[in-house]
Amino acid sequence: MSKPSLARGTRDFGPEIMVKRIFIFEQIKKVYQKYGFLPLETPAIENLSVLMGKYGEEGDQLLFKILNSGDFAKDLNQEDLNRGSKDILKKVSEKGLKYDLTVPFARYVVMNRHQLALPFKRYQIQPVWRADRPQKGRYREFYQCDADVVGTESLICEAEIVAMLHEVFENLGINDFVIKINNRKILSGITEVIGAKGKETDLCVAIDKIDKIGKEKVEEELIERGFSPENIQNLQPLFRITQSENVNFGELRQWLAESEIGQKGVDELENIWGLTSALGIKNPKIAFDPSLARGLSYYTGAIFEVKALNVAIGSISGGGRYDNLTGTFGMPGLSGVGISLGVDRIFDVMEELKIFPEHLTLSSTKVMITNFGEDTLAKSLEILGQLRAHGINSEIFPESSKMKKQFEYADKKAIPFVLIIGSDEIQKEEFMLKNMLSGEQISLKIEQIIEKLNA
Repeated sequence: MSKPSLARGTRDFGPEIMVKRIFIFEQIKKVYQKYGFLPLETPAIENLSVLMGKYGEEGDQLLFKILNSGDFAKDLNQEDLNRGSKDILKKVSEKGLKYDLTVPFARYVVMNRHQLALPFKRYQIQPVWRADRPQKGRYREFYQCDADVVGTESLICEAEIVAMLHEVFENLGINDFVIKINNRKILSGITEVIGAKGKETDLCVAIDKIDKIGKEKVEEELIERGFSPENIQNLQPLFRITQSENVNFGELRQWLAESEIGQKGVDELENIWGLTSALGIKNPKIAFDPSLARGLSYYTGAIFEVKALNVAIGSISGGGRYDNLTGTFGMPGLSGVGISLGVDRIFDVMEELKIFPEHLTLSSTKVMITNFGEDTLAKSLEILGQLRAHGINSEIFPESSKMKKQFEYADKKAIPFVLIIGSDEIQKEEFMLKNMLSGEQISLKIEQIIEKLNA
């Protein structure tokens, strides 16, 4: 007999947690729909040909690969084993669990391009999987809530993402947060002005860790990745600008004066700031962070990351502009921009801050009907049907038991009302409705009970 256990980095969610998670999902979905996004789902399993090469080298390592069914090793030979894991993988695995929702979305757009009206706005709320090292706030299976627009290069989309993020987090009660924004064109410009053109990916992977490992460790990693001491010296303005509390696009523009792509990145950021202001967001919680890189290799424009303040949890949202993600699937030139909200981290933030609404209840049942056996069962079931017909979430205690046991069940399940239907009540056609929170009991006719419970 095996001992029941969970795979590391995964969790069960009991009813007391699920009511809170559903609250988060509903708040996010409500805002996405308000901004014109349509729902979409894609399979948990994707072909590795779809997933590989879209997330950078580190991302590819974190993909969960699925062994081919049957004798997956039957085609392996000694030569394959000698060549190493990459060649072995090609023969033993053709599919994997999806790493995020954006790449499968791009695959969907290409496969259905003739049926879609562009720009296409979609939201998607599904689990994703990453073979990461489990730790606080980081799981191997977790939900993402994505919203993307494809088929337009308009920076209005970036500004609307900023607006949606403000609305979602304020609706959830997370008031202390910051939306960090950068632009991959600026990062490309930085590699040009420091004399390391073409090494954008190495620069991004390293400086994306500055919050975690600090400036000196980032510089050491850059040296390991082939940057010269002169490159590092030329990079120093980045760290100075990063430490500034105020947006200084002028200083950034001056530093990147010799880079055409860098200047374009600064222009785009200034436009996003202006459009955000035009949308009427009061006191926008946005900050320019030139060290923000996000490790995903498909971003080409604006990059977003949201952090909740005063909690020991990493980013709770991230995203950005990608100009040619669909190009890898044979549909070049289709620009898109999107954001992803990490429900699991948002949940942890709300738990730590203790800001879940008090009205969230464990039970969806509003009233439970008692069961005292054959003498009352027929009438109890009749009334149960009436309550449900009027849209009242109702249930009956399934067994004939003592009243104390039935009340204990309702109390443990957080059912707010119990309807007592005994022989005396049936004869009088008035039934006792007990408020489980206050203890108040009142005798009412069924029409009055329905009216009260629907109030």
